[in-house]
Amino acid sequence: MNLFSQLAAEPTHEELYPGACLMRGLALPQDGEFFAAVEEILGAAPLRQATTPSGLPMSVMVSDCGTAEAFRRRWDAHDPNAKQMWPPMPRALVDFAIRCAVRSGFAQFRPDTCHVNRYQAGAKLGLHQDRHEYDLDQPIVSISFGLECIFLLGGLERTDKTKRILLEHGDVIVWGGPSRMRFHGVQPLKPGHHPLTGPYRYNLTFRKVA
Repeated sequence: MNLFSQLAAEPTHEELYPGACLMRGLALPQDGEFFAAVEEILGAAPLRQATTPSGLPMSVMVSDCGTAEAFRRRWDAHDPNAKQMWPPMPRALVDFAIRCAVRSGFAQFRPDTCHVNRYQAGAKLGLHQDRHEYDLDQPIVSISFGLECIFLLGGLERTDKTKRILLEHGDVIVWGGPSRMRFHGVQPLKPGHHPLTGPYRYNLTFRKVA
């Protein structure tokens, strides 16, 4: 992780594809506040092991927060904690996600859920689409904390070529519009240690589910 390059530069805005942009370092000025909000979420909804739709265990640990209506429309029918209501989203994170969406051209975005992924060394996320939300006209806002990773952003078919994007602590990616259904994933995380998150990477994904 190149902390010097992040801290020495202003946040950047890079268009990856039409409707998809990368804003490096955008969350850095409030990273301590934001990560405290993440710990608040995990205190109310402890991490659990993610599973595939067929029920097989994944290498990523997950948690969720959001509105009661979003909870009722949750997309993971195999979640063993499906009957446990989500805690509300911390206001600071919601406001920031909205600001990220507005900066990316999605002024109407109002998320009702935040999905938390925690990666440790070796954890990965296969190529997939976020297709289970109620309103696919709304974008995805993704915020990274902790260890760096290689994020893969592909096309509208699983076999399309992917773009490899280095994500560092404080980076934000937003994708919507013509890029909303792009396949995406995360390559296996390399070992490391971050001053704020220790040996982990946390990814917060904000969506409009209900």
